[in-house]
Order: sequence, then C-alpha cells, then structure tokens
Amino acid sequence: MEQNTQRTVKTTKRIVVIAVAVVVVLILALSSTVTIQSGTVGVVSVLGAVRESTMPAGFHLKAPFISVVTKVNTQTQKIEVSSSAASKDLQTVAVVAAINYHIDPQGASQLFKNVGMTYETKIIAPAIQESIKSVIARFSAEELITQRQIVSNGIADELAEKIGTYYIVTDDFNIMDFDFSDEFNRAVEAKQTAQQDALKASQELQKITIEAQQQVEQAKAAAEATKARADAQAYATKAQAEAEAYAIEAIQKQLAQTGDAYLEYQRNNKWDGKLPVVGGANAFVDASAFIGG
Repeated sequence: MEQNTQRTVKTTKRIVVIAVAVVVVLILALSSTVTIQSGTVGVVSVLGAVRESTMPAGFHLKAPFISVVTKVNTQTQKIEVSSSAASKDLQTVAVVAAINYHIDPQGASQLFKNVGMTYETKIIAPAIQESIKSVIARFSAEELITQRQIVSNGIADELAEKIGTYYIVTDDFNIMDFDFSDEFNRAVEAKQTAQQDALKASQELQKITIEAQQQVEQAKAAAEATKARADAQAYATKAQAEAEAYAIEAIQKQLAQTGDAYLEYQRNNKWDGKLPVVGGANAFVDASAFIGG
C-alpha cells in the first residue's frame, strides 16, 4: 500500500513537472514570436531602448522577456478639430477642420521614441489649432469666404511643415465649416441686400438710358427722313426748272434762225383751228366768209 502511494506521488510530481515545462515552453514560444499585421509596423524596444529599425508586416522572432514590440498603424487615419480664431479685421471665426494623415513607416520608431503613441493629442491636434489661427489672421472675414480654397491650402501647407518633422504625413486637409458671429452675418446680409438694390437700380437706369437712346435715334431718323423728302422735292423743282430753261433756250436758238416763226409757233400752239364769230344781238357774221379759200 505504501509503495502504491509513493508511486502515485512520483507520478503526480512527474506530471506537474511536465506541465510546468510545457507552460514554460509555451511562454517562451509566445514571447519569442510576433506577428505584424498589414498596414502596421513593429517598433522594437530591447530593455527599454528603442531600435531604429522596424518590423514589417509578417511573422517574426524576437528575444523573449527583454524585447517588446509595439505595433504602429501606418494606414491613413482621420482627425477632426474645432478651433476659434480671429481674422485680420478682428472678426471671430469658428472653424471645423479635418485632416487625413499617415505615419511614415521609416520614421515610426523615431515617432514612438520621441512622442509615444499619443501623437494625435500631443502633436497633430495642437498643430492644426496653431496653423488655423496663424493663417486665418492673414485674411479678412470677407476674404475667408471668397478665398476659402486659398485659406485651406495655406493651412494645409503650414500644418504639413509642422507635423512633418515627426514623420507624420498629411494626405488631405479640408475646412468643413466656417462660422462667423451673428453681427457679422447680419452685416453680410445687409451688404448683399444693398448690392442687390444697387444692381436693380443700375438695371433700371440702363433700361431708361436705352429707351432714351432709342427715342433719340427715332427722332434722328424722322428728321433725316423729313430732310431727305425736302431735299428730294427741292431737287425735283430744280430739275424741272432746269428742264424748262433748257427747252426755252433750245426754242430760242431755233427761232433765232427762223425769224418771226416763233410768233407763228405760239399761235399754232394756242389756236384751236376755229375762227372767231362776230355778231350783235340778232345777227351773227361768220368771219370765215371773208376769208377766201
């Protein structure tokens, strides 16, 4: 009985030792390997010291217990920031902006070493705030509205310069909203109303001017038509007079060659071929009776 007990104790000890060995081996195996997913890199720290090189995506071996691998996301990420800034003409502007960015895989270890994994709150968000305030101060409130893309590009350039030193790459930057004070909005609305009224008045004035010009042109056309008729009538009268003068001159030249024939010509033109009849109250004498023939 005692031998059986001893045998059972030995067996139990052997099982415990084997189990402990298996656990140790598993722990060593798990501590000696790491898998890096696609879109991330592994930053290796050995006894607290960060190595310059990083682990790319895939399966890797590492020194157990003394090395730690931190996975850094290198995919495009997005952050939105709300900010308040003053324009060049001291108008308060509320801005909502969004940035798409990614971590440069080659600089992930430096970013982790110098900043850590809270780079959004430590680096990106403050840089956006500062860039917005800096660029908006260069423009008036009206220019912020009319030159929105220029303002956005200016903020994006300044932001890229600020966070680029930390190996954070700006992919895209957008101003999602500009919001001004109520006083400014009322002033803009009043200005737009005034501009619309001025445009309407200008259009009315232009219409009146065109109508006046049309009336002037019509009056000119009527005057020119009247003058043309008068000129035509004067020309016709002159032409008729010249024609008559020419005819008289021609006749005079002809008669100058025929003597008294002009008188005969006039008599022939005016006489109807009938001789005059002479008579009293009760008797008539035909003058043709005294003419032979």
